[in-house]
Amino acid sequence: MTNSVHPHGRHRAPLPPVQVPAAGPPPPRTHHPIPQAAAAPPTPVGHRAAARAAKPAKQRDAFFDNAKYLAIVLVAMAHAWEPLTDHSRAAEALYMTVYTFHMPAFIVISGYFSRSFDMRPDRLRRLVTGVAVPYVIFEVAYTLFKRWADDDPAQPISLLDPWYLTWFLVALFVWRLTVPLWKIVRWPLPLALAIAMLAVISPDIGDDLDLQRVLQFLPFFVLGLCMKPEHFQLVRRREVRVLSVPVFAAAVLLAYWAAPRMTSVWFYRRDSAQELGVPWWVGIVMTLALFGCSVVLTACFFAWVPRRKMWFTLLGAGTLYGYLLHGFLAKGSRFWGWFEEYEWLHKPLGEIFVTVVAATVVTLLCTPPVQRVFRFAMEPKMEWAFKRDAAELARERARSA
Repeated sequence: MTNSVHPHGRHRAPLPPVQVPAAGPPPPRTHHPIPQAAAAPPTPVGHRAAARAAKPAKQRDAFFDNAKYLAIVLVAMAHAWEPLTDHSRAAEALYMTVYTFHMPAFIVISGYFSRSFDMRPDRLRRLVTGVAVPYVIFEVAYTLFKRWADDDPAQPISLLDPWYLTWFLVALFVWRLTVPLWKIVRWPLPLALAIAMLAVISPDIGDDLDLQRVLQFLPFFVLGLCMKPEHFQLVRRREVRVLSVPVFAAAVLLAYWAAPRMTSVWFYRRDSAQELGVPWWVGIVMTLALFGCSVVLTACFFAWVPRRKMWFTLLGAGTLYGYLLHGFLAKGSRFWGWFEEYEWLHKPLGEIFVTVVAATVVTLLCTPPVQRVFRFAMEPKMEWAFKRDAAELARERARSA
């Protein structure tokens, strides 16, 4: 995505001006011994060291960090709007519009950065420490929080039944394990869509590991796997940016019309058609329709994501922190009855206030100080838990040579 630019270009340094010797006898010739380091040919180790010194450090792509931060802000804002949707049609319309694309955009990016995943031991370890372990920690933490904040001591701890936001970690774990399969099939995206359609008409899947969501959101992950850098360049074209404005406006108007006529539960993708009380074929139609709408609005979202480094670009590396941590406040506000106690929150100024608070809180939760505090839960090292294979030791020796 980013182009590596040689720090000094390829221009030669200008030659020094020719000096005309002054009249008189020539100066005595002196002998300057050649330094040993310059005279001896460089060793292979020297070549590797020089190559490492000349190679620029790998930099994060500002576009994707910006996209992740903006997507996680939309996630937090939508969670804050949810209690307002019962009394405000406008809030419901915005809620449905944002829910159409905020998680799909996040999942597409996750799929795009999972393209290189294989069963190499170091990558499997990162999958365990960066996804599976945080899932266990936050599943337990959310359950204990609900017991305390909601006065529900009987709430069970179950690693098979993800609660609230932890479903995404289960889904990401499963999706990444299937990456090698999607690399070898001929039509990965149509196959993923077929699986999603079969899932939405299969009520017997049940709630274990939130498999309905895992399977119904699967096409977006596979779409990210299939994407290339030029696809993201395509949506950054000026005509796409211009066209995205009326498309977004039309989506909000459509959502405003649909708000009293359909349930927003379809956007959660956690239930089958039969569980929602509609014929099976409606589930298939809704799966395809929502996928198409989500892809269009996700493309519009990417079209307006800044490509340059912004003040919030650094926060893109901490979006998982913001995602998991803001859930305590989002759920706590419901457990403690804030939206029922303060009626002014349902007024236009109150809705704006709630939106600003949600964006501010999730922004703070993505900052480096918060990352340092909670890194033990999000990105534990756990070197004591894994064996080191011969290939990894060889790579370490090569890097230290």
